[in-house]
Amino acid sequence: MEKRAFSPWKWQKERSYVQAVEVKNSTGTLYCSGQAAIDENGVSSNEEMKLQLQQAISNLEEVITSSGYECGGIVRLNIYTTSTAELWPHFPILQEWIAKHNIEQALTMLEVNGLFETLKVELEATVVK
Repeated sequence: MEKRAFSPWKWQKERSYVQAVEVKNSTGTLYCSGQAAIDENGVSSNEEMKLQLQQAISNLEEVITSSGYECGGIVRLNIYTTSTAELWPHFPILQEWIAKHNIEQALTMLEVNGLFETLKVELEATVVK
């Protein structure tokens, strides 16, 4: 798989994303459902934003790796949150995870009125190999 990132500006680098990603010669594409802070028994978290973000990242990584893909193959990441103001102070957690896996992805973050049950953040990804 060949992956090439495009960004006509430099400012988004501090926010850990690129403006576009081109993929050539991939052997597969994985479309991940939104992953949130839900445990292995299907119970939604009542925890604060930081812990929910950490669990959502962990769940996304589990889905990706158990499907035979690698986190470094993420080309698109959508973030849904019930509060960008509450999420933003914890954004470095996501940035560290992105850097750890050398991910270069197009990214969209949306504030929504609500998520399932008690959830505050959900991560949806497209991964290629």
